[in-house]
Amino acid sequence: MRRPVALLAGCGLLAACSSMTLRSPTASANLGPTKGNQAAGNVIFIQHGEKVVVDARITGLTPGLHGFHVHEKGDCTAPDAMSAGAHFNPHKAPHAGPDSPQRHAGDLGNLTADANGVAVYHVEVSGITLGTGPDSIIGRSVIVHANPDDLRTQPSGNAGPRIACGLISKGKDQWF
Repeated sequence: MRRPVALLAGCGLLAACSSMTLRSPTASANLGPTKGNQAAGNVIFIQHGEKVVVDARITGLTPGLHGFHVHEKGDCTAPDAMSAGAHFNPHKAPHAGPDSPQRHAGDLGNLTADANGVAVYHVEVSGITLGTGPDSIIGRSVIVHANPDDLRTQPSGNAGPRIACGLISKGKDQWF
């Protein structure tokens, strides 16, 4: 008699778990170098409630800080990635860092490349979504710049040339 009870309890637990929200919308961008550069990598975006978690791993950088932004257009076709347009800024806010309450939606701050030119980045930001509204970053681009973003110079933080670009595409839901 114990075996059927345990089986029923296991089925009940499985049914309860399957009705829980175990998936979150995701998106990703594969970054390629602009002309004359070597920076490349991957960025993953995960919607987590009202915020988006941004995880990146970029290689081929010079050691130190590099500006990192979501840009308004999903177009990396120009050799210098200028086709990606300006920072994503749907609310016409001033440029600032990712922790500032008033900032471009696309302001993600700086990547820090180690002595081997590798940057690993993790941040949770508000002001962007992976949905369909005006704050959505789907179909836009991610840019890595040659220089640090000073987080205050308008309109772009004085971050210099664009050294890597990637289109943000909606991904499949992932299990956690």
